[in-house]
Amino acid sequence: MDNNIIRASYASNPHHSRGRQHQEETDVVRGTRSVFQRDRDRIIHSISFRRLRHKTQVFVAPDGDHYRVRLTHSLEVAQIGRTIARTLGLDEDLTEALCLAHDIGHPPFGHAGEDALQDAMTSHGGFDHNAQTLRTLMQLESPYPNWRGLNLSWEVLEGLAKHNGPVHEPNWALAEINAAFDLALGKWPSLEAQVAAIADDIAYDNHDIDDGVRAGFLSLEQLLELPFIARQWEAVSEQYPDASEDMRLRELVRSQIGLMVNDVVTATKERLEKCSVKTADDARDADLMIAGFSDTMALKERALKKFMYFNLYFHPEQKAAADKARVVVAKLMDHYTQNPESLPDDWKVRLPDEEPYKSRHIADFVAGMTDRYALRECIKWTGSAPEGLSNV
Repeated sequence: MDNNIIRASYASNPHHSRGRQHQEETDVVRGTRSVFQRDRDRIIHSISFRRLRHKTQVFVAPDGDHYRVRLTHSLEVAQIGRTIARTLGLDEDLTEALCLAHDIGHPPFGHAGEDALQDAMTSHGGFDHNAQTLRTLMQLESPYPNWRGLNLSWEVLEGLAKHNGPVHEPNWALAEINAAFDLALGKWPSLEAQVAAIADDIAYDNHDIDDGVRAGFLSLEQLLELPFIARQWEAVSEQYPDASEDMRLRELVRSQIGLMVNDVVTATKERLEKCSVKTADDARDADLMIAGFSDTMALKERALKKFMYFNLYFHPEQKAAADKARVVVAKLMDHYTQNPESLPDDWKVRLPDEEPYKSRHIADFVAGMTDRYALRECIKWTGSAPEGLSNV
């Protein structure tokens, strides 16, 4: 099946997977794919993955065709993740599956929508997009006749559950999932999951610069306030003195990604050696994240994040659009709670009678919406939506 693939001893091996929550018939073979390849393909073919093309990444309901959405971001994360995984001898298919699936739990309008759902669900355990990713893949996305969910491998679910490292105090959604299929929440995830997490950081750190400049929220002068960005800009300008500023900015973003990827590879190899990591479980049992930036690059990356929050994510126009988006999601939650008969038939027939399950069911429905569907539903049921819900 994959006899030509050379894996490092510490890589996850699909032939040694801990399996799936629900046993599948082994005599049903749909092509010569490994466990992790099938996981990746199930994610790509899912409805929830397709909906990412109309969910906000940074810019709310963008009118322009060139801005990133959750889908394009996920594809870019996967590209970076595969590159790192291949260089380190990890399983590329598992890494790719984790990268592609990591944002599936995001509601419409990104973090603004998540804030509105958190407010609406305060008395029912709250809302968290990371746990919602697991809930979507294990319970809500159900194309198969014999079980709920996509029945992904333990390794994919573990990596998604511990996207940010070990979880010692899981929220209700993650605790419910873990009770059904123990994901060893207190340990670090696989190296592939750690690579997927750092690939996510690299992607949005740099691609958000590209979108921010394109939208006019960031300027070159602002970017050059960061010393390591200024050094890269100087190097790019020396190499391409006749290129336009726009072209050099794109080259700056590419070179930044390359620097970060190379740093992750070098720093990860050093930690693998220092911590004597020989197997996949050695990485899980370590007391630190093995795959990640060097200490020097981590400081630079934190400075970049701080800069992006101040200048882009908390930009007045961003905040204004986020306020409008929260209104839409809040109005939808309130409407469906007061008028559950408005739910689509397949959601209405499964609506629990008791709380907190009723509210969680409604939140599942709203969280799955795309930006544009949420707007249409808001206007349809409440008669209005905030005007000008766009910041580009």
